[in-house]
Amino acid sequence: MNDEPTVPKDSAELKPPPDFTTFMRAYQDMVYSTAARILGNEAQAEDISQDVFLKAYERFGDLQTSPSAGGWLKTVATNLSINHLQRYRKRWRFFSELVREDSGDGGDTQPVEFAAPDGDFLAVVAKSERREWVDRALEKLPEHHRVPLVLYHFEELPYEQIARTLGISLAKVKTDILRARASLAQILAQSGTAHESPDATLS
Repeated sequence: MNDEPTVPKDSAELKPPPDFTTFMRAYQDMVYSTAARILGNEAQAEDISQDVFLKAYERFGDLQTSPSAGGWLKTVATNLSINHLQRYRKRWRFFSELVREDSGDGGDTQPVEFAAPDGDFLAVVAKSERREWVDRALEKLPEHHRVPLVLYHFEELPYEQIARTLGISLAKVKTDILRARASLAQILAQSGTAHESPDATLS
């Protein structure tokens, strides 16, 4: 995966930040929250954020005058986070296969095709007063549900791109997102922090 997209250059009339520290402070919350939602782990998100800004420092000459700097940082944070998860899954699969006996059940079942989720989910969870408890609920989702949900609803990636990025079928992407929405609604209802019903929150 290419985790460093090309930095678009624009007019010299753009006023660059006075230094890299100012630039980093302007974007650090966005970069961290992007990584945290995908990884579901604060410490790992901090590590990814540091890696993102190390890459940004190397390209600061272009980024400081680019109107797309925020989008570039978000893309790099997303890609690095997914790469981290994929590396972890490969390591876990390797070690688990050493000790797991063949169950003979034929492996993963073929996911069922579901329709795309209805409703403006993003418009609801984007409200600042709700973001904190939504983020806490996202951390409780299993990785294979949380990641496609975040990529679809928060990063606004299309199903097809999510399938290519995660290396899974389009049907599985849709299935996992729908199941993640249902699980998230249940977690929010059980947490006692939601001031609306789960159906209203996720519709």
